[in-house]
Amino acid sequence: MNDGPNIARIAVAIGDRARADMLSALLGGQALTATELATQADITKQTASTHLSKLLDAGLVTVLTQGRHRYFQLAAPDVARLLENLTGVAERTGAVRVRTGPREPALRRARVCYDHLAGELGVALFDALVRCKLIELPASHGTEGGLIELTDKGRRFFDGLGIDLDASGRSRRAPCRSCLDWSVRRHHLAGTLGAAVLDRCYERKWAKRINGTRIVRFSRAGESNFRKTFGLRPAD
Repeated sequence: MNDGPNIARIAVAIGDRARADMLSALLGGQALTATELATQADITKQTASTHLSKLLDAGLVTVLTQGRHRYFQLAAPDVARLLENLTGVAERTGAVRVRTGPREPALRRARVCYDHLAGELGVALFDALVRCKLIELPASHGTEGGLIELTDKGRRFFDGLGIDLDASGRSRRAPCRSCLDWSVRRHHLAGTLGAAVLDRCYERKWAKRINGTRIVRFSRAGESNFRKTFGLRPAD
């Protein structure tokens, strides 16, 4: 008998197509009702309730009650990282949906991954931060991602942007970590710092979230300001 966590239980919970679709819908970081998740998974509300009970039992989602309404969300950031990595494996092994839509290029360009920026612009941001020595990767940093170090130069830089790194450090989440991007297969910035950077993009009106999707759309001027601020190269 093997000791340790039972990963098969988690795999079974994710392995159903409808449950996987609902989890993917929650990957955008928002809380959704059972009705909204049923629509995303193309199933009835009654069937969605059964699936959500299984996801709750597996510890993959949590439920928030507000008045008469119940909202579901991912239980923790590590669930989001797991789903993002599984999406990358599905893409690499050819397990992709036959039905694709016009939004796919936009998702690959820039999207929200739980609460931080992913896609081509997210990866370009991460590369620029490393190149400018604002963050550095520990020698043990692997392809799956993990904790990364914020340099003294990086602390001064983000402090200049008005990002309270001390407040980020008081969070239970890691302040600075990497996340393997499923579409680009390279890392983007996650953790509380990654979330703060995306919030700044929204606050400065460089970009906005497209309702009902994970797409983050930058205006032309907004992308230009984003690139200048974080030192992205023209080819990125």
